[in-house]
Amino acid sequence: MFKSRSEGNVVYKCTVRLLEDLDVLECEFQPHHKGSFLLDYVCEQLEITEKDYFGLRFVDSAKQRHWLDLAKTIIKQVKDVDPLVLSFRVKFYPADPLRLTNNGKLMLYQQLKRDLRHGRLYCSAGEAAALGALIVQDELGDFDAEAHTGEYVSSLKIALRQSEQLEKKAMELHQKREPGQEAVAVYDEFVGIARSLETYGIDPHPVKDHRGTQLYLGINFSGISTFAAGRRTQHFRWPEVHKINFEGKMFIIHLAYSEDRREVKKHTVGFKCPSGAACRYVWRCSIEQMLFFTLPTSQHASVVSGGGFFSWGTKFRYSGRTERELMSEALQALRQQKLNNTSPSKRKAQSVPATPSSPQGDLAEIRYSSLPRSTMSEPLGGCGDHMASSVYCTDNPLPMLETVSEEARKTNGESNDHLSDYYFRDSFDHSSSESGFTAANSANAIGEHHHRHGASSSGGHHPHLHHHHRQAYTTDNIPALAIHSVTNHAASIIQQQNASNSAKNAKKFSLVQAFVPSFVFVVVVLIVSAIYILETDSELFASMRNWPEMICLRYQYYQPLKEFLAKKFGAIF
Repeated sequence: MFKSRSEGNVVYKCTVRLLEDLDVLECEFQPHHKGSFLLDYVCEQLEITEKDYFGLRFVDSAKQRHWLDLAKTIIKQVKDVDPLVLSFRVKFYPADPLRLTNNGKLMLYQQLKRDLRHGRLYCSAGEAAALGALIVQDELGDFDAEAHTGEYVSSLKIALRQSEQLEKKAMELHQKREPGQEAVAVYDEFVGIARSLETYGIDPHPVKDHRGTQLYLGINFSGISTFAAGRRTQHFRWPEVHKINFEGKMFIIHLAYSEDRREVKKHTVGFKCPSGAACRYVWRCSIEQMLFFTLPTSQHASVVSGGGFFSWGTKFRYSGRTERELMSEALQALRQQKLNNTSPSKRKAQSVPATPSSPQGDLAEIRYSSLPRSTMSEPLGGCGDHMASSVYCTDNPLPMLETVSEEARKTNGESNDHLSDYYFRDSFDHSSSESGFTAANSANAIGEHHHRHGASSSGGHHPHLHHHHRQAYTTDNIPALAIHSVTNHAASIIQQQNASNSAKNAKKFSLVQAFVPSFVFVVVVLIVSAIYILETDSELFASMRNWPEMICLRYQYYQPLKEFLAKKFGAIF
């Protein structure tokens, strides 16, 4: 399956099953192609514009289903799948299915018809008969007394548990339908009935609750639901879902809701999946559904981490557009279509140039927008032409670093003229604070010596004192006493540095010594507390033992480890 980079012309073949069982599509892809390439190709062949609602699903060697990740390469996801067969399915059932157009609505109709046949679209007998009559209308057309005789519905597959009573009811409804109805009207009516059902857009995942009761978990545009015997028992809306996580086989939902606008209450619900891979699949489906139907844009999607402390972490980043983005684009396209469908006379009237006395707002806006970006507006933030290339020239100017003027540099240079080149070069061997401290003290020592020397030579002001300072730039002009004092001062600075470094090292070492015992102590306390909570029968910790994390810890790690140690020490003794 893996090829070298030089073999760039390698082509892989796969089979894509469409929504009708007998319809297949043969596809080809190369090793560098991502999942989006294959989905785009299938949607292009089927002439589907709303491709974001659809996806490709496959089954791995462990019989676990997966959705093809559009942002990852295909070959890395299906490397253990042989033969390579994918299924084209509706991945995100829209909240308003009537908004889909043309083949997108047809594909949704075929998907819902498939869900009804496989028992995923659970409904009452009357609703099943109404949906069955629409299927008969679509496949057989209007009722014809000469052609449709006997049990003509029995040749069609309507529902999973198809009975004679259901077939008779579907035939009665089919015979009562008005003739001449278009196929699009049949699709809309079918999708409208299916949208009103609780199991609309539900792909049931088998799970068990904390009592061991068999349930089915369903995820759609409204939230996460649990089903028992075809009835919805719980429903967690997306605004109430605070976090979704998993731990081993345990799928965990963290809820945050308020009752009667009071304080926010938090609750945690856990469900046990058949396997760890199935749990990760349910977690990923939940994350994708929640982000697709709740995020305003895909740019707001961040990397979502799953898995708890006792399992390998899983990271997922959502790729693709969200439903709100699709709705915004559809609305924009509708406005553009209305603009294009404007009558010629109105267009001609709009094409008349606007005079200063009667300006036309729309025309002015069009002309204004048609200008190049560099001339559309005045410089922002008061920026002139000389600031056109500055990155700080925005509506809200950012604080800029103040530059030092040439006069300020000269002033600073004159005030520091008494510093010699020797001390300036020596300051590079120290930190910023230490260099300033050394230079200042050295300058003071030299200044004090020259002051005393000048005072001893003459009692008044020395006319060449500034010249003596200029001569102090070389070490030859520095007396031995000044050099000796500077040497002593440098030695004291070095001693202070050594003392500070040793103090820092001592602090680091003491920090490590304090951290390790504390960490070990905390770990030991947590282990002892967990063992005590799991082993005790006290009612005080009854609610804590029923936490999904504690249940997962008990049955996946603590109990197997306990049995292993019992066998190990039992064999020794």
